[in-house]
Amino acid sequence: MVKSYLRYEPAASFGVIVSVESNITYDSSGKHLLAPALEKLGIWHVRQGVCTKTLSPSLSSRAPSLAVTCVASAPSSLVASGYADGSIRIWDCDKGSCETTLNGHKGAVTALRYNKVGSLLASGSKDNDVILWDVVGETGLFRLRGHRDQITDLVFLDSGKKLVSSSKDKFLRVWDLETQHCMQIISGHHSEIWSIDVDPDERYLVTGSADLELRFYNVKHELMNGESMVNETGPETGNDGESATQNKWEVLKPFGEIQRQSKDRVATVRFSKSGNLLACQVAGKTVEIFRVLDEVESKRKAKRRLNRKKEKKSAKMGVEATENVEANHGTEEAGNVLVVAVPDVFKLLQTIRASKKICSISFCPVTPKTSLATLALSLNNNLLEFYSIESGSSTKTLAIELQGHRSDVRSVTLSSDNTLLMSTCHNAVKIWNPSTGSCLRTIDSGYGLCGLIVPHNKYAMVGTKDGKIEIIDIGSGTLSEVVEAHGGSLRSIATIPNGNGFVTGSADHDVKFWEYQIKQKPGQDSKCLTISNVRTMKMNDDVLVVAISPDAKYLAVALLDCTVKILFMDSLKFFLSLYGHKLPVLCMDISSDGDLIVTGSADKNLRIWGLDFGDCHKSIFAHADSVMAVQFVRNTHYIFSVGKDRLVKYWDADKFELLLTLEGHHADVWCLAVSNRGDFVVTGSHDRSIRRWDRTEEPFFIEEEKEKRLEEIFEADIDNTFEDKHIPKEELPEEGAVALAGKRTLETLTATDSIIDALDVAEVELKRIAEHEDEKARGKVAEFQPNMIMLGLSPSDYVLRALSNISTNDLEQTLLALPFSDALKLLSYTKDWTSNPDKVELVCRIVKVLLQIHHSQLISTPSARPVLAVLKEIIYALQ
Repeated sequence: MVKSYLRYEPAASFGVIVSVESNITYDSSGKHLLAPALEKLGIWHVRQGVCTKTLSPSLSSRAPSLAVTCVASAPSSLVASGYADGSIRIWDCDKGSCETTLNGHKGAVTALRYNKVGSLLASGSKDNDVILWDVVGETGLFRLRGHRDQITDLVFLDSGKKLVSSSKDKFLRVWDLETQHCMQIISGHHSEIWSIDVDPDERYLVTGSADLELRFYNVKHELMNGESMVNETGPETGNDGESATQNKWEVLKPFGEIQRQSKDRVATVRFSKSGNLLACQVAGKTVEIFRVLDEVESKRKAKRRLNRKKEKKSAKMGVEATENVEANHGTEEAGNVLVVAVPDVFKLLQTIRASKKICSISFCPVTPKTSLATLALSLNNNLLEFYSIESGSSTKTLAIELQGHRSDVRSVTLSSDNTLLMSTCHNAVKIWNPSTGSCLRTIDSGYGLCGLIVPHNKYAMVGTKDGKIEIIDIGSGTLSEVVEAHGGSLRSIATIPNGNGFVTGSADHDVKFWEYQIKQKPGQDSKCLTISNVRTMKMNDDVLVVAISPDAKYLAVALLDCTVKILFMDSLKFFLSLYGHKLPVLCMDISSDGDLIVTGSADKNLRIWGLDFGDCHKSIFAHADSVMAVQFVRNTHYIFSVGKDRLVKYWDADKFELLLTLEGHHADVWCLAVSNRGDFVVTGSHDRSIRRWDRTEEPFFIEEEKEKRLEEIFEADIDNTFEDKHIPKEELPEEGAVALAGKRTLETLTATDSIIDALDVAEVELKRIAEHEDEKARGKVAEFQPNMIMLGLSPSDYVLRALSNISTNDLEQTLLALPFSDALKLLSYTKDWTSNPDKVELVCRIVKVLLQIHHSQLISTPSARPVLAVLKEIIYALQ
């Protein structure tokens, strides 16, 4: 009989408020803030400071979870989120559901922007491409190529007819979306352009780079008669015919520059919804807020400065007045026409300084009555802050911080009844409900490296980096006592099975035994828990891990010299020495029956030893990096291990087989805790998330899992199968190029196979029907038996059903992989489908795509002409 195991699946993830890699944004109502948390998207109610919904893609344990890299909100309740694999998901915030998934990019999505109406979505990626998506039709329109490096930002102009893209290649490109070509390339930046934005009235476009100044451009709008209008008064340069023709196509005209306060590179520039403020966030701790003056105020300011300049000139007697005005600053008088410069329009209002590095900013779309605007900030220490900007200063109104650690989670510990979970980081201890993921208590502490929850769940012990043991009162959420335990960092705590105490190991070479004691505090009636050191044992080297066998017979001590010493618990006499690891042992555990001990090391190996003779049963190359934690499932020989390679692995220690690989964490996994019943596992990571993996009732077999792993390797390499990587890529034309928006995926290839199968089945069925008609004509009357596979549909309807099941976004790529012979068969069916009013749009799209792909072959194939002639009449009649 083949042995089966029960599968573990990802069940919950908590502890991350906002991740570092992505931006934050308000929804259209201004009541909620959308904050990406690794692969999830949290919707936070700003006033209540509570996460009301979580938008998470449904992924199995076998698929790696992909981080959200970009977010954009539409004027409606829709939100677009871009992911590290290049996919884009459109969510409905009200329903909390994923409306569609768009696949087109081959690299992580780095920029998303809706047009004002919300019908179009532009996306930019690390693959240097810009794709325009039809949100209503849920399909890609076209791909714009031309940039030489990652796209950093996008903005629509001229009622969505034009698109401006910025890139790390130091260029701005203006695209005409109607003719699908690049109409203007703007150079002049000396470093990568990181962000661009345009004010609501589309007068000024601002760009931010690593240069010490912000650059501004005037946006030129086309009038109805085809002429152009510039948004500032003043003479246009260039009177000759050549420059006039050149200016005709210029959408953006340089306006000027403003010096920034900070020397750090610009990360984000954004105008407020009303357009009266401009925020410039740098890759540091500051945000510079500029006031945008209206036309009357800016002209008044320009006039005042001009008058001051005249007074200075008139004061200089005997010196001729010269007009040598710098292009970057001041104003100039040319033919008695006042020209407004950048410093007259944009005035530095204030600088907001945060406690940590700022990752992203977002203006609230609703302007409050009491202040100029509300600005949300995401910090790199897992924190959201909200500022109210007033004319004189800005005040912090709210900080969302309790639902997560400020740094990586270094240890997780479950209580004996699995109802509480304790996690530690560099400055705090948090108590969680592991089933709901809600934070129950937060206690300030030292740098906690290890911990345990005392039986009855009233107290907890935390071992810190500076050698102290902190006693925490869980009920009141306070630090009860701090005990100076060791001279070096306290690396490990192990509970003594009788529940009366615990053992600690430290870098000061000491292993200490502690007992619990109840004492009454002087001057207080209440009693509290304290600890006392009863035994101390000196080792030859730094102690990294201590473990005690469940029968309290043996004590295992892992040392810095790569060995594990097994001692008798009662007499502390030496019993065994386990040596074989090439680097120090970082974690170990003893099975419930006391037969096996498993050790995990920095040499990436797991070693399984017998505790009877100290022989190594097996050495397994377990992780691609250091093994950080290992633990047996109680009353079994199954092992969980975690490592710096971000993976959680499930092993059978008797068969020495890998059972499951659980992917989900986005950084090094530091710690692990298995529940008493083995029904769930909790892991903590450098990505600040705590994840719970639940055991399901679904059985699996080792051989099946091995096959699945091989299939995943094959599917991951699917792009290499169809694209020869050794063929030199064609150089893209400088003015940009247009290509199909979609991307070949496993889904599109599967869909192509389903169409080919449907066409083959339908062809066989048509032959059977024709043969039956012949027999009927000869007088051989026999009842026709339709094919059961076709589900009672006619051959034509069966093929249409296969096409209708394909996602609208995948249709182009699916038909692109279809051979010409099958494409011809498909075209012959389309004339029958046009009579169905519900499928007219689908049929027109199919015909259009097939004609575009196979145009050359169709016009040279005589058998295709009758089909095309019929389609010409039908399609034109439908339009």
